[in-house]
Order: sequence, then structure tokens, then C-alpha cells
Amino acid sequence: MSQRKVTVTRHQINAYAEASGDHNPIHLDETFAHSVGLPGVIAHGMLQMGQLASVAVAEAGDPRRIRRLSCRFAGMVRPGDEITYSADPVAGGLKLSAVNQNGEAVLSKAIAEYHEE
Repeated sequence: MSQRKVTVTRHQINAYAEASGDHNPIHLDETFAHSVGLPGVIAHGMLQMGQLASVAVAEAGDPRRIRRLSCRFAGMVRPGDEITYSADPVAGGLKLSAVNQNGEAVLSKAIAEYHEE
């Protein structure tokens, strides 16, 4: 089983916005995020999925083995949240998970299918 804990920072969120071109203000502007009913800025879902993918690759042993990765965005991730990403081998792939410091799933129905060596 591979596992990684990441504490989400505003710097990570801002860097992801720059790298991806996703400058949606719910990720960058605290005032705007509050104005649309959010508790504040939230991390990009794809930032979380990228972190999950890195754990899947570590468990698979080679990125070329990953054939498909999927998940459902299940919860908001805020700066300061500590997310634990896990990959557990199952037949034909990996069962993946991402939970916050309260044990709540932030990504669900997460799997990685891979080619056997």
C-alpha cells in the first residue's frame, strides 16, 4: 500500500491555477468564494486528482502501467486541510482513496486500472 499526506496550502492552489490556466475565483479570491456560499477558497479538484495519481503511480511502480484513473469529487478541500492519499492493490489495479483530517472522503469511487507486467 502506498500512502502520502499533503497539507494543502494557498501557494499550491495558486501555483496550480497558474500551471493549469484555471483562474476561477472560487480558488483564488476569498471574498468571491464567500459571496457564492463557500466557506472560503477551495482547492481545484484536479489538483487533488493529480496528487492521487502520483500515489497510484508510486504503487504501480511505473507510470506506463496505469491505463485508466477515475474518481468522483466528493468534498471541498481548503487551505490547511491535511489530505491522506492511499493506493491499495486489488485485482487488475488499485483501489484509491483521499480523505481529509476528519476522515471525510474528498475523492470517492477512485480506481486505477493498470497493465500487468
